[in-house]
Amino acid sequence: MILPWSTRCAFRAGTLRPSSLSLAVKWQHKRILPSVACNIRVSYASSTTQPSSIAPPKPTWVERLPVKTRPYVYLMRVDKPIGTMLLFYPCAWSITMASYALHEPLSTPLTYIGLFGLGALIMRGAGCTINDMWDKRLDKAVARTRERPLARGDINQTQAFIFLGAQLTAGLGVLLQLNWYSIMLGASSLFVVTLYPLMKRITYWPQAVLGLAFNWGALLGWSAVAGAMNWSVCLPLYAGGVCWTLVYDSIYAHQDKKDDVTVGIRSTALLFGSQTRTILSGLSASTISLITAAGVLNDHEAPFYLGVGLAAAQLSRIIYRTDFDVRESCWKGFVDCGWSGFWVWMGATADYGLLLLSAAA
Repeated sequence: MILPWSTRCAFRAGTLRPSSLSLAVKWQHKRILPSVACNIRVSYASSTTQPSSIAPPKPTWVERLPVKTRPYVYLMRVDKPIGTMLLFYPCAWSITMASYALHEPLSTPLTYIGLFGLGALIMRGAGCTINDMWDKRLDKAVARTRERPLARGDINQTQAFIFLGAQLTAGLGVLLQLNWYSIMLGASSLFVVTLYPLMKRITYWPQAVLGLAFNWGALLGWSAVAGAMNWSVCLPLYAGGVCWTLVYDSIYAHQDKKDDVTVGIRSTALLFGSQTRTILSGLSASTISLITAAGVLNDHEAPFYLGVGLAAAQLSRIIYRTDFDVRESCWKGFVDCGWSGFWVWMGATADYGLLLLSAAA
């Protein structure tokens, strides 16, 4: 701070009292305060627009469970059910569409929806365990994942491996409730599930591999109901699901793209870059087209296409609104993608419901 010339002379001569010096300082302070404050505001704003880390996760209902069980619940991501629902919806599409095609009684889809719902919960948890065992070291270097149980050291690899064995045993118990064709088909998906975590180290398309695994239910659900596959319906349904997974998991991957570059993880988020919105629009169009084709080949009526139309509107809204450079926006877009799968299922369910009503009339 620079004081007036007269004040500096009085101070050197010893004639300036402390109180007078204080007043002079206050006067000078008032002169420079607005510009300093303005500079402070600009500097603070620029320094806070790009935080170096994300806030720690908020406490959830899991914290009310016994301490020793919490790491395993978090390992399964039970507190984040969106992953289970994304795995479940292709199963539900296929089960409902097969029941419609074969004119099955209501008990058939209800039975298999229950079994596949339980299976989705168990196998999604097993997939998370496999992923975290592969990625323990990488998760420590990524802000969003460093609080996961294995990365944080709450449990070790041996404990996770034993828990994985229990999960796979439970999953096998569900699978054994199906016919032998479906048992063999379901068991064959484990190779793809195990392979997925490795793909992010060697290709920019791990989301495509995840799509192959996460939409296996589009095949398995039909075979569970019918005892065999109708490939003309199931293949476009499966391919549409894979495209759908590429949409939502690319949005998900944008949360970590800065950390991924640092630790060497590859993803479609990095591959698509500034073209993400355009590419995801194309993938969304492919999703809707392929699922519509499956509906046509399965002789569906208007309610099915209404549900597909609502799914298309939901995907369009997400792609338009998501800011791919903001973690919170990407997470919201990812979660909201689940509604598009829900609307497809509701369309198939409405069609099947009308079929039952017409049969009863």
